[in-house]
Amino acid sequence: MTTGLHPGGTPQDPPPTGNQPLPRQAPIGHGPLPADNRPRSSVITARAAASFEPVGRSVATARSFVRDTLQGWGFADIVDDAVVLTSELVTNAVVHAGTAADVLCLRSDDGVRIEVADHYPEREIPLQGAAITMSSPDREGGRGLQLCAALASRWGVDYTPTQKLVWFQLDLPARPVGTRAAGPSLPAALLPLADGRVRVAVVQIDRTGSIASWNEDAEELFGYAAEQVTGKPLTDLAAWPHTPGTSTGIAEALRLSRWEGSYGIRGADGRVIPVYASHLRVRDTGGEPSTVCLLVRDHERAVLQTPLRGPAPDAASTPDGQNTDPFEVFIGSPAPDDLDGLLQRTVERARDMLDGDSAFLLLATDDETELEVRASTGLPSARQRFARVPVEAGPGRYGSARMPAVHEDLQAVPGAVPLLSGTGMRSVVTVPLKVEGRLTGSLGVAAEGPNKYSNEEALRLQFAADRIALAVESARLGELERLRRGSLSFLVEASDLLAGTLDRDQTLALMAQMTVPTLATWCAVYTIADQASDPYLSYVLHEDEELIDGIKSLLSKIAPPDPVPTPGARVWAAPAEAAHQAALRTSMRSLGLGEPTRRVSSGIGPTLATASAVGGETVVLPLVARNRVIGMLTLGKPTDEHFRQEILELAEDLSRRAALALDNARLYSERTAISQSLQRSLLPPDLPHIEGVEVEVIYRAAGEGNEVGGDFYDLFPIRDGVYGFAIGDVCGTGPEAAAVTGLARHALRLLAREGFGGPAVLERLNSAILDEGARSRFLTLLYGELWPQEDGSAKLKVVCAGHPLPLRLRQDGTVEPAAEPQPLLGVMEDLELYEQTVTLDPGDVLLCVTDGVTERREGTRMLGDDGLTDVLTTCTGLTAGAVAARIMRAVERFASDAPSDDMAILAMRVPGLQKD
Repeated sequence: MTTGLHPGGTPQDPPPTGNQPLPRQAPIGHGPLPADNRPRSSVITARAAASFEPVGRSVATARSFVRDTLQGWGFADIVDDAVVLTSELVTNAVVHAGTAADVLCLRSDDGVRIEVADHYPEREIPLQGAAITMSSPDREGGRGLQLCAALASRWGVDYTPTQKLVWFQLDLPARPVGTRAAGPSLPAALLPLADGRVRVAVVQIDRTGSIASWNEDAEELFGYAAEQVTGKPLTDLAAWPHTPGTSTGIAEALRLSRWEGSYGIRGADGRVIPVYASHLRVRDTGGEPSTVCLLVRDHERAVLQTPLRGPAPDAASTPDGQNTDPFEVFIGSPAPDDLDGLLQRTVERARDMLDGDSAFLLLATDDETELEVRASTGLPSARQRFARVPVEAGPGRYGSARMPAVHEDLQAVPGAVPLLSGTGMRSVVTVPLKVEGRLTGSLGVAAEGPNKYSNEEALRLQFAADRIALAVESARLGELERLRRGSLSFLVEASDLLAGTLDRDQTLALMAQMTVPTLATWCAVYTIADQASDPYLSYVLHEDEELIDGIKSLLSKIAPPDPVPTPGARVWAAPAEAAHQAALRTSMRSLGLGEPTRRVSSGIGPTLATASAVGGETVVLPLVARNRVIGMLTLGKPTDEHFRQEILELAEDLSRRAALALDNARLYSERTAISQSLQRSLLPPDLPHIEGVEVEVIYRAAGEGNEVGGDFYDLFPIRDGVYGFAIGDVCGTGPEAAAVTGLARHALRLLAREGFGGPAVLERLNSAILDEGARSRFLTLLYGELWPQEDGSAKLKVVCAGHPLPLRLRQDGTVEPAAEPQPLLGVMEDLELYEQTVTLDPGDVLLCVTDGVTERREGTRMLGDDGLTDVLTTCTGLTAGAVAARIMRAVERFASDAPSDDMAILAMRVPGLQKD
């Protein structure tokens, strides 16, 4: 891949040439386009270019290039769309067209333009004409252009005789500029009171809840120097709650994206100082989250508190007669530009309109059977956010969220509104949000006192809900669209990663790493070996590595979830219950209560940390592949947290892909294990020790996971003082060649030990190969018998049937063939073979190789017999092991590519008699 970055400047038009672009094809389904639809007026402020080779891995590399480029330019809003479109267009170039792909990213003030070009040499130039109907989304062809039409602001196709270029433009979303809230001008007498100098304590809390920074105003307000509190949990200083009837903990408030409320800080003198706080959750450039807390004295809360709004007028017009949008009358102007901001503003306005102490808003799922908590104020929303409740809770006046409802006193009907349990709220009014008669959500306001609300307040709240229902639904659909685009990009990356390995353990690790922390705080993967086996806990991961061992220990003590093949996520309560019970027992033992135990306890700290980590919602998704449950993917949240429905749907898509990848890895592992077990049976056992002769063998099988193929060797005793040796090459590689290998090796041993000489052994082996019929393979074979002599030499009788000739290295460095060529086996029925006698003097070496060594290639070059001879001449005085190793090093260095053929090297050396 080659890349280039060119900051600044404007795109220059190319000089006229003979290869001007032909008229661009009209985008399918869009009718004819003008000759050039490029936004010439936009100033190009930066460029980034890259070229990618025509191989499959280039698609993932191109996605990473575009993602890194746009994120570096600060265009995070359009990264997902750009990655999806680039992935499709680069796939068309490098996979379908089979050419290199050139990607060019152009940055302008209002967005980004990306061009993808291939180099297909011959192409039919389509003519402009009637619009062509879009092909089916299920088909491969044309899908990239369909996505361009659906996602891009503008797009087009340019053709030249040498390439096709597809470009698309993505505009940045409009960001309204203005104040979030404003109040009227007031006389000085009506302004809130404050001290002569208002001190605002700025405290930053890290992800563990500890204080990371502490400003001078915080020192002045609470009496602690920064070095006294840095690194300590804020909970050590906070006296919670200060507001009556509130049961939220400080830890829960710090985890919310935005929160306002009152609590107390215990000062250095031991007294509790009432404060009003505004919390904002942020993250740094490295992705590390933290919470920024602004604190003032409680009586100065007007400095931080969201301005109160009076009841909205019933008419949609102002006193001066100008028409006003009813939505803006209620929500304020400018309206928040994101769903979470809109929902939070809605609950705040609803609470203020009815003078309540809290408010909440729930959104309906697509099937309108459940409501999901999305925003609240004045409530411990951390434990309730994304919690789901049924729309139809039962018969009666308050049994359905489809109708307005008023509860005068919740103590009279305990559990009527589960969301408010334990919050101190007594009265509540709820109204539905509807769009075109369809339930889209529910809005509620609650107060600490009883009998505060009546049907009149329900009517006012219903009017407000009707004003904001359409805007909320529109924002929700926009959020869903962005989530789905992000999900598509996530699944594309996940599929690439899962398809890139066939190792079972690596697949399990990838499943967990893609899940945590993107979809869940922790996860566990259970695997099932077969239908008769129980689920086995195979992998556990948490975003905090220190908690992994505790979660693994907890899950190993409880029964695994049932392997139900029903698709979708189901809630699994066992981990949270077990963690709660373990924490309770540990706490009681630490207080000297409960049953004594002789077992050494690990302390209450790790137990409570584990209980907090798994105390939220836990769901199980089945891993189903080839109509069989092969495992379960378990996702979990920390204490009192819930999953969004969209996250569960994305996790379900991921589980289907992960299940198939895991099953493929299992099948591959089983096949490899079986193959290697059978292949090892074809290799000879340990080589025998031959007195007076050094022997060394090096074997390399071609192909991934192969231990033996078409090449083979053997060295075995025939009778006392006589040894047989063989080296052969079966035509081809793989299992078919290995089958002939087994036949040849075992037949050689059997026939030689029956007393047959070399020619007779090979002639009978030839007949056995021909008897295999269609399964027979050609076989080149060098077979010999070895007799060590008392004078230190060795006598050999050799038959070379179509095999590369053995080479003899003398002590003076000369190399010569040690046999003559004869016909190979497996071709003719009647063979007339003969054997030749060779004597190895002390210091001589006999080298036998297969053609994988001599036919080693690098382009048009081949090692050949001459190259092998040249290497062998440099081996004078070396041991047999050193000779074989030098030959193998020379073969490996001859070419950079991996060997495409099996290789075997057999070296025998006669060292001679040892002198006393």
